[in-house]
Parts: sequence; C-alpha cells; structure tokens
Amino acid sequence: MNKFSLINIIKERLSEKIKNFEKLIAETRASNNDTKSSMGDKYETGREMLQQEINNLQGQLNEVLKQQDFLKNIIVKPSDRVEKGAIVKTEKGLFYISVSLGEIAFEDQKIICISPESPLAKAMYGRTMNESFSLNNISQKIISIE
Repeated sequence: MNKFSLINIIKERLSEKIKNFEKLIAETRASNNDTKSSMGDKYETGREMLQQEINNLQGQLNEVLKQQDFLKNIIVKPSDRVEKGAIVKTEKGLFYISVSLGEIAFEDQKIICISPESPLAKAMYGRTMNESFSLNNISQKIISIE
C-alpha cells in the first residue's frame, strides 16, 4: 500500500475542510454585518448568536489546522509495530494511525483514519503482528502492519 498516496488523499480532504470552514466563517461574518435592526435587545441577541457561531466555526477550523500540522510530522516508513503512521489490519478492519478523519476509500479498500489519541489506537499501540488486544471487551488480532 502506498502511504505517500494515502497521505496526499488525507491532505486533500483536510484542505477541503479548511476551505469550507473559511467560507462558512466569511459568510457568517457577512451576515453578522448585514444584521441591521431597530429592535434593540433582539438585534444584540442575534449578533451575539452569530458571534457564537463564528467562534464555534473558528474552533473547528483550528482543530483541522492542528490535524494538518500533525500530518506533516508523520514520517512515511515501514512499520513493524503499531505506531503513529502505521497502517494496521485487524480482523475488524484496516486502520491508519494518523488523524481522526473517519473512513476513506483507498486502493479498493476502506481505511479508517484514527488519531493516535483514540482509545483504539491506544489499545493497539506498540503491539506487533499476530498480537491481540482488547477494547470494550472485544478482542482483535493484528493481522499485518505496514
């Protein structure tokens, strides 16, 4: 499996998310500026709600930017144990320990991108091929690591 191609797909997805958040923030700011009313308190409440939405979107954007920075620090190399940047195949699925992005289709396979901080990654961390681990009383065996 080509990890460079996989990382490039993830980078593209993160870039799309960043562009979408930036667009939403700009649109929300524009609507905040357009909100003109002589309603007094209702006007201020509306502006405050829009500001809270902008703050929420900004927080989500910052999280995606952190993921993008984290991805830049992943060294693409073969792995013989579960670690950051490893592709791990278990009986339950294929996992890429990188950023929390969910499921992506790659080379006709479903790969679930998970954060090293996720409970699943922590349960697998440091293990090698043919070792088993348990999470939420469900045991899984590591079939391969790339």
